[in-house]
Amino acid sequence: MSTTGATADPLAALGSLPGVADSVESVRKAVDRVYGHRIMRRRSNAITSEAALRGARGSAALSGADWALEEVRRRTDFSTGGEAQVMGAALRLSAEAGQMLSIWRQSPLRVLARLHMVAAASDGDEVGRPRRAGEVADEPLIELPLPDAAEVSGRLDGLAELIIAGSSAPALVTAAVVHGELLALRPFGSHNGLVARAAERIVLIGSGLDPKSVCPAEVGHAELGRASYLAALDGYVSGTPGGMAAWIAHCGRAVELGARESTAVCEALQRGAA
Repeated sequence: MSTTGATADPLAALGSLPGVADSVESVRKAVDRVYGHRIMRRRSNAITSEAALRGARGSAALSGADWALEEVRRRTDFSTGGEAQVMGAALRLSAEAGQMLSIWRQSPLRVLARLHMVAAASDGDEVGRPRRAGEVADEPLIELPLPDAAEVSGRLDGLAELIIAGSSAPALVTAAVVHGELLALRPFGSHNGLVARAAERIVLIGSGLDPKSVCPAEVGHAELGRASYLAALDGYVSGTPGGMAAWIAHCGRAVELGARESTAVCEALQRGAA
């Protein structure tokens, strides 16, 4: 996303794209339905915990570890390599996201570095910093051209400036841009998809749209499917008004599906208490 232009608030300008206002309103209604459920008044912590688990499972699925929810509950060793490591990284990020809220608005790049460190769980030199010249990103499920280190640095700085400056844009728009920009840039040597989705979650929580983190967009992204996810990302990368609006709408639908998932959890808990 270009951060230059006539408008002082490019995120707010995206909010005026055709169809975006409808997406924002639809998301708000879906979120309100969850927060208005009677179970949320008594057992919101349980819903938050379940949403974190399901969100981690969804994010890992999009990064190649598509495990059944009960398998995620059952397993305790996530260090055996391959899909287990991806799932472990997703679970750690889900737990970490809520700890980063107070830092995000002041130092988003610091938060992104921390998220990558948590995901990588390594002390290698490449962990927690953007790619340097000549370094590549291990993100095999995203086949878009990889921006070079100079472009990554400039666009990350621009994104950070937007976050720090604040915007009148709806939370959905800001979250979608953060998510899309990190996927497009793949600024780290690994785990970029997981980090991008964790950053989206931080924006949704910190904005006040989903303060209890009970509407896991990662669930919705996984339910919509990888092909749909990548097609929408192509729209974001195109930079066209239609492409950007389609990506924002896709992210909005993902939040709605995450809200629907937690509503179903509320209903199940209510039936169990009856």
